[in-house]
Amino acid sequence: MSGFKIISITELDQILQKGARLVDVRTDAEVARGKIAQSESIPLHLLPLRLNELDRNTTTVFYCQMGGRSAQAASFAFSNGFHDVYNLQGGIAAWHQAGLPTV
Repeated sequence: MSGFKIISITELDQILQKGARLVDVRTDAEVARGKIAQSESIPLHLLPLRLNELDRNTTTVFYCQMGGRSAQAASFAFSNGFHDVYNLQGGIAAWHQAGLPTV
C-alpha cells in the first residue's frame, strides 16, 4: 500500500484553499518552463535532503510532469511520517491539458 491519495486537478483547488502545500518535484530545467503558481520546487532527487523543510502536519500535494515522480515523492513522504499526502494525477501535463495557467 502506498499510503498516499491521488487527487485530480479539479480537486486541487479545494484542497489548496484549505491550506495544503503544493510541491513540484520536477527538475529546475522543467520548472523553468512553467509551474503552478502556488507551488514550491523541491526536485525529487533533493527531497531526502530537504524533507525537513516540509511540515509533516500540513496536507502536502506533490506533482511532476505526468505523475510518476510525484507518486515516488508522496510515497517517500508518507514513509517518513507524513499522513495527509497527495499525488496530483496526470501532473502538470493534465494541468496544461485543462487549459490552466502556469507562471
